[in-house]
Amino acid sequence: MKVLVFGASGGTGRQLVVQALEQQFSVTAFVRDPTRFELKHPNLRVVAGDILQPATIQAVVAGQDAVLSALGVKRNQVGDTTLSDGTQNILEAMWEHGVRRFICATSLGVGSSRGEEGFLFRRVVRPLFLKHVFADKERQEALIQASPLDWTIVRPAGLTNGARTGGYKVALSFAQARIKGRISRADVADFMLKQLATDAFVGRAVGISY
Repeated sequence: MKVLVFGASGGTGRQLVVQALEQQFSVTAFVRDPTRFELKHPNLRVVAGDILQPATIQAVVAGQDAVLSALGVKRNQVGDTTLSDGTQNILEAMWEHGVRRFICATSLGVGSSRGEEGFLFRRVVRPLFLKHVFADKERQEALIQASPLDWTIVRPAGLTNGARTGGYKVALSFAQARIKGRISRADVADFMLKQLATDAFVGRAVGISY
C-alpha cells in the first residue's frame, strides 16, 4: 500500500511513518524541511513542501492509496487558519486525483466531542493557551465532514511520548465513559493505520484515549 503522511516531522506523524514502514507500506513523508527528518528506509520517500501551497500537494497525492494527516501548529495565534487551509488543499488534491481514503488526527474536545476532554483542559488549558488552535481545528473538521471522500477523523486525548500499547479506548463519544485523558502518539498512529484495513469508522469522528 502507498500512503502519504502530512505532518510527518511531528510526534504523531513520525510514528505513522515508522509504523507504516514496519508494515511494509510504501511511505511518502511530506515535510517542510527534509534536513530535519533523519529517517531513512528503502520504502520511504521524503518530500519537501508547504501545505499552504497547493502545487506542492498536488505533486505528491497522485498515485497514493491513502492519505494520513497529523498536522499541527506550534503557536496559538489569533485568526490562524493553517490547519483548515492546509486540509482544504489536501482534500482538493485528493478529489482531483481520485484518492479517496483520508484519515486525519485532530483533538478530543473538537466538534461533537467538546466537553469530553476533562475539566482542567476545558476550563483552563484550552481557553488560555489553545483557544485559536481549537477554533481552526473546528474549521478543519467541518471541511473534512463536508468532503465526499472516505474520511475518518481521529480525536486523541492529551498526547504523550509513551510506548505503543494497543490498549486504548475508542468511542464515538466519551461523554459518559471513564477515560484518563491521555494517549501516546504511538497508539494514535497504531489506531490510524488500522483504519486502512476497515471501513468501520468511515464518515465518522472517533475519540481515542486510555
